[in-house]
Amino acid sequence: MIRQSRDGVVFYQFAALAKYPEIVHAVFTRIGGRSVRPFDTLNVGHAVGDEARHVERNHSIVLQTLGLGARQVVTARQVHGANVAVVDGAQAGTIVSNTDALASNVSGVVLLLRFADCLPVMLYDPRHRAVALAHAGWRGCLSGVVANTLEKLRQAYGTDPTELIACLGPAIGPCCYQVGPDVTAKIEQAFPEHDGLVMAQADGSVHFDLPGAVRRQLRQAGVREIEDGSLCTCCHTGAFFSHRAEGSRTGRFAAVLGVRMLQG
Repeated sequence: MIRQSRDGVVFYQFAALAKYPEIVHAVFTRIGGRSVRPFDTLNVGHAVGDEARHVERNHSIVLQTLGLGARQVVTARQVHGANVAVVDGAQAGTIVSNTDALASNVSGVVLLLRFADCLPVMLYDPRHRAVALAHAGWRGCLSGVVANTLEKLRQAYGTDPTELIACLGPAIGPCCYQVGPDVTAKIEQAFPEHDGLVMAQADGSVHFDLPGAVRRQLRQAGVREIEDGSLCTCCHTGAFFSHRAEGSRTGRFAAVLGVRMLQG
């Protein structure tokens, strides 16, 4: 990933997507907003206890940083599930309910989701100029949000997974993601060959490699090009919000992906 800073707002972009001028994308950090502790400063989560005026201002900062307008944005009310919505200009400026992944091929429509340890998954199909943005925590990963997103792209646009570019943003890493026996059992059921994904620690605890699990799902589906940000949100709370490190009173950082409006 490439670290960027504009007017004090810090965000990351992917080298794999930056080479496509038609794509606008960014994974924002928590740096450069208006919220105060414990939501300092670029919190875009409406439902975490932050003041609404600060959250709205932070959304404006995110969009202004990328040269976008609010009426271009489609976002979702995320529920840690596997629902995927295909959206177009009719949904621009709206919130899609009970959804954890969005897909579009409409120029000027921008997808925005929120994160605090879960994995941002960006997908781009250059042949069909179609994009998808998914929110993958352990629940979404195990319930099929990645596979469902790939299938929606295939159904809606004829996407071939072998032609996709996949980018994985900052998320909680296997260094910090301790899980209990109930979650471990579900992981092992979802991944019969779970070597390297479920790791026993010296203290007897078990850790889960969430980015590794999503990488495996993408590879198994035929995706060849994957760029992994490899930044642990739990380790880097100075840059990212982390539910695991900071508890429930923390913010959410934004991930944004879309195809630019055609000129001329």
